[in-house]
Amino acid sequence: MKGIVFVELLAMADEAFGEDVVDNLIETSDLPSGGAYTAVGDYPCEELITIVQGLSRQSGISKEELQRLFGHKMMESFKTHYPHFFENRSGSLEMLEAVENEIHVEVRKLYPNAELPKFETKRLGPGALEMTYCSSRPLVDFCHGLIEASVEQFGETANITLIDQQKQDIYSARFQIRLGKQ
Repeated sequence: MKGIVFVELLAMADEAFGEDVVDNLIETSDLPSGGAYTAVGDYPCEELITIVQGLSRQSGISKEELQRLFGHKMMESFKTHYPHFFENRSGSLEMLEAVENEIHVEVRKLYPNAELPKFETKRLGPGALEMTYCSSRPLVDFCHGLIEASVEQFGETANITLIDQQKQDIYSARFQIRLGKQ
């Protein structure tokens, strides 16, 4: 997993809980990297999960909610570092439809060894989309947060429903996104 994800997670934790909490988390977690991350490095996803679990214990916020909040934080980072991905998009549904066949194609050019999740999308009608997430990583709630943040990024409102989820060796989830509802 790319280091930028770890850097952003620790930045979010620092903003929300303070430097002392982050330092304590790194000191008390058994992280093979020692908690030293660079944006361009590669690190095991298990370390990310360990950090989220530690933050959950220290903050009292569920792991699922922390992942969703982190999805929002990551979307801010994507908008800052990759603004061209957002240009000429009519809204969040168009943006979400572009993830697999446009955005991930560009990400693979920058990071050929990146292990990205797979996304499939299907229009359900005007203002409605079904998006399926599939990955070897347990980041369904992070994905949910990214979807929410995408909707917000375009100044839209939506009802986002997690239809079903599978947790085994492969993590999969179907989301229905219906614009204009809360």
